[in-house]
Amino acid sequence: GVRDVLFIYEENRCSMTYMYEYPEYLKIKLPKKTAKRYPAYELYLYGEGNYAEENKNLLLTGIPVLFLPGNAGSYKQVRSLGSIALRKAEDVDFKYHFNFFSVNFNEELVALYGGSLQRQTKFVHECIKVILKLYKDREFAPTSVAIVGHSMGGLVARALLTLKNFKPELINLLITQATPHVAPVMPLDKYLTDFYTAVNNHWILKAQDLRNLTTLSVAGGFRDYQVRSGLAFLPRLSQHDSALSVVSSAVPRAWASTDHLSIVWCKELILATIRAFFDLIDENTRQITEDPKKRMSVLNHHFVRHPAKIFEENPETFTELTGTFMWITVRTSKWTYSVYNDSDGKYFTFPLASHRKSYSHFYCENSMLDTSSWIYGCMNSDSSMCLEATDLSWRAELLPATKVVILKLQDYPSLSHIVLQVPPTFGNKYTLDCEFFKEDYRTVHLPVTHLFSFGLSSSKILLNSTGLLYNVQIQHFNQVYQAFKISIESQCHSLKERKPSVYRLHIPWSHEDSITVAKVPSVTEISAKLHIAQPQNDNRVPELNIYSSSDCQYEVILKTSLLQILGQIIRFHAGVFPVYVVSNILLAYGGQLSTLILTGQCSDFSLELVRTAKPYKVEPLISIVVFLHGFRWIRVIRETLSLPEVDAAVLSSQDAWFPLVSLILFLFGTGVAYWSGVFFSTSLRLISSLWLTLIRPTVLQKGNKLITPRRLCGMLSLALVSWTTCGAFAVLILYLQYLLKVLDHSKETSWNSTVDTVKNQNLMDSTSKATPQSLSSSTIAEAVNSLKMHVTILNLFTWIVLLNLPSLIYWLKNLRYNVRLDPDPCRSTAVVLVCILQILMNSSTSEVKSSKLLKIASKVPLPLSVAMLAFGQMHLYRVPHFVTFSLLLHVLCCVV
Repeated sequence: GVRDVLFIYEENRCSMTYMYEYPEYLKIKLPKKTAKRYPAYELYLYGEGNYAEENKNLLLTGIPVLFLPGNAGSYKQVRSLGSIALRKAEDVDFKYHFNFFSVNFNEELVALYGGSLQRQTKFVHECIKVILKLYKDREFAPTSVAIVGHSMGGLVARALLTLKNFKPELINLLITQATPHVAPVMPLDKYLTDFYTAVNNHWILKAQDLRNLTTLSVAGGFRDYQVRSGLAFLPRLSQHDSALSVVSSAVPRAWASTDHLSIVWCKELILATIRAFFDLIDENTRQITEDPKKRMSVLNHHFVRHPAKIFEENPETFTELTGTFMWITVRTSKWTYSVYNDSDGKYFTFPLASHRKSYSHFYCENSMLDTSSWIYGCMNSDSSMCLEATDLSWRAELLPATKVVILKLQDYPSLSHIVLQVPPTFGNKYTLDCEFFKEDYRTVHLPVTHLFSFGLSSSKILLNSTGLLYNVQIQHFNQVYQAFKISIESQCHSLKERKPSVYRLHIPWSHEDSITVAKVPSVTEISAKLHIAQPQNDNRVPELNIYSSSDCQYEVILKTSLLQILGQIIRFHAGVFPVYVVSNILLAYGGQLSTLILTGQCSDFSLELVRTAKPYKVEPLISIVVFLHGFRWIRVIRETLSLPEVDAAVLSSQDAWFPLVSLILFLFGTGVAYWSGVFFSTSLRLISSLWLTLIRPTVLQKGNKLITPRRLCGMLSLALVSWTTCGAFAVLILYLQYLLKVLDHSKETSWNSTVDTVKNQNLMDSTSKATPQSLSSSTIAEAVNSLKMHVTILNLFTWIVLLNLPSLIYWLKNLRYNVRLDPDPCRSTAVVLVCILQILMNSSTSEVKSSKLLKIASKVPLPLSVAMLAFGQMHLYRVPHFVTFSLLLHVLCCVV
């Protein structure tokens, strides 16, 4: 599954964008108050060559666009947009041009640490005010700014509307690139999840206030393994007429999936964006139009359905067919015409009266990819010529290497003829293929194979007819955990050269189509999987559209792909892996405490994991919790007591979840916990063995005190470090201290057990030394038991450190601006852990064995594991809290 996500995807079909002049970034001077409040952030203006020189005085006359980088993103990522916009402006002699600004967020890890998201949002608000001031007193001064946000930058842009003093009219257009709008990829701290909740709730509750803001979200498709496309779709709201979500593989003239970084420089996507920007300009104000309907029309034109024509806001309905063209009547139901060096223009007319009874649709494809009109509808029934006609070219759709139009005859009852215009050509060669067809004969149904068929069975159909278009409806394909391989084999009767076939997997409920171009004859394999499951009230069926060659036969074979199903599980649920791994380790830890009660010995971690980490101990309890959560009175009680929502219930209500996912993830967590435990203990043994060769250890001590003045000072020092600097930093120091302690303990245990073995052999026949020898063996056995327990605790502690690592990295990166991390998601947890682990690292199993609380401490990890899986899957920052509680009971066992 991991291999499928990380390595098995389509090749990169994006072209690189290039700068033709040296890119320059002019730093914009901010007000002193703003610069002082946000010392790590900056604002830049992009420029190249002469354009950059002209703008050094900041006498700007263009249209402002603000670029917001994402997680660890650079302000220099604006250069692709800025450079192509500059080339486009040169093409129109700078009649219109755009000024691209970019914010430097100091490459902060905002996808992993949410503490700075609110600060970034407020800084962007200040930047917008500074940008608009630069245009003050200009002839065509803008009153709003367009924003392009990559990754988390898009979320920050949406968060602007949650600020109290922010005026919504300051933004008229928002384009986001690979932005996780729905939820964070890794919810590692409370500030991140709270930020998402605030933004999404505001956009739902204030939907009516946002109707004048046009939003476009572009997702990267399956190449983007960092942000899956389902997260990039804007939440479905009532104002869908002002918001649009698309996957890059469905964008006309791009048709390419992009990874998380290439989406900012993919030439095909950037061209679509810049063309849209120029089409959005209002000629009167020389700024982006204030008409939201026009904005949506432009975005649909460039990002959803491109008719192979230059955008027109109000295209003329009727047009005159003029010129000295020859008029030719075509009466056949199927027609092909090839043009090469034809000096005479022609009009081909197709009378509809004779075809309406036999056929339901008219289909035509044209390989001439110019932007002029080419197909018309005529209402004159008396003559073979037509002077005035309806332009049907706007009904066409652009596909790779061709443009096609499908007309349902029933929708045009007043038309008497369809007219095709073939202009004179010089040096150009192109082909027109047209046909009348009946929809029922060209639509076939292909049921999908069962999820657990594992590719052993297949579903197939054979398309024998000589048509140009087939629609293969893929039945019962509506869930994200379904994944199939579709093999299309084309065979032709003759060996002549043919145009390539185009296969489009069309998903009707979201703009996530994928298009494949294949040579004929050939065998082509297509992956069929979804980014978004079918909505509940949507009955539409996904289709495989085959734009075929007329004299070829096509066989379509569909099989379930186990590899891609596992890939979908990874893609949708990789973020919850740490919860399942820690849950398994916690179960093994509880098992070790139980064996300590029963046998007086601490069992090995890997053996205990095999014994205790059973899905049937955890999964039924979670299912009961989810079931109870379905009752309204339970939800009322939860809300009354202000208890957190059950993550497992939320996930089970989503379309991405199905019963076996939890089992698969649990088993995967068991495997990771097992091998990480083996690796951990083996590494400790190796390091302690190497240490043993360098330094001879001391003899094992008995009756070691848990708390000494020195340890108390160390505890207070680390707590102070946690409170005054960064909690994760104190946790890391504590971890290293614990690791060294365990290594030292391991070294001493190895050495003393070796010495004891030698003594045992030398004193085999001696009876006078029997009592001391017995004492030595029990001491060593106790030390081995303690070491096993410490290794398990250290294993748990490792995951706590990993989950808090992002805030530490953020703190280290911003240390020159502020010594104290504020806000710090780990501060209070770190203080508690310091107190607990300073005692635990000096404890032994002998102190725990005699405790009255040991029975309770051994039983608690199981309910904690269940609670962790119930409440921690969408809130990873809760995981350390459950572990900390379990360790707190262990400490109490040492004391009481």
